[in-house]
Amino acid sequence: MSGKYLVVDKKILPGYFEKVVEARKLIESGRCKDVSQAAREVGISRSTYYKYRDYVMELDAGTQMKRAIISLMMDHEPGVLLHIIQVITSYSYSIWTINQNPPIHELANAVITIDLINGMGQLDDMIQAIQNSDGVKKVTLLGIE
Repeated sequence: MSGKYLVVDKKILPGYFEKVVEARKLIESGRCKDVSQAAREVGISRSTYYKYRDYVMELDAGTQMKRAIISLMMDHEPGVLLHIIQVITSYSYSIWTINQNPPIHELANAVITIDLINGMGQLDDMIQAIQNSDGVKKVTLLGIE
C-alpha cells in the first residue's frame, strides 16, 4: 500500500470519530462558540476532539475531490515558500489561495488551498514531498472537499 490515507466506511470506526467531525462542523458553522461547547453537545471530551481534529474529515461519496487545504509551518527564509509552490505545481495542481501570517520567532505559517481537478499524482505523495523540503517544519492536511 503506497498511500498514507484510507477511505473507510464509518460503520467500522469508533463512534467518536464521527463526533469529532460533528463538533468541527458546529464550531465552523458558528452554532457553538468554542470547543468545550461543541464537545459537550456531541458527547465527547475536549481531549478527544483535539487528539483527532486534524486527522478525521468527511468525504462525500460519489463526488470528485475538488480542493485540498493544507497548513504549513516553515522557516522564515527566502525561497522556502517558492519551493513549496514549485512542488505543488510539479504535481500539476493549481493553487487557489495562499494565506500567510507574519513570522513569529523566525517561523512562518501559511494555509494553501489547492485545486485537485487536473492534478497528476497522489495528494499524499505531494504532501510528503513538501514535508521533506528544506525549511518545512510541519505540513497538515486540513481538509478535502
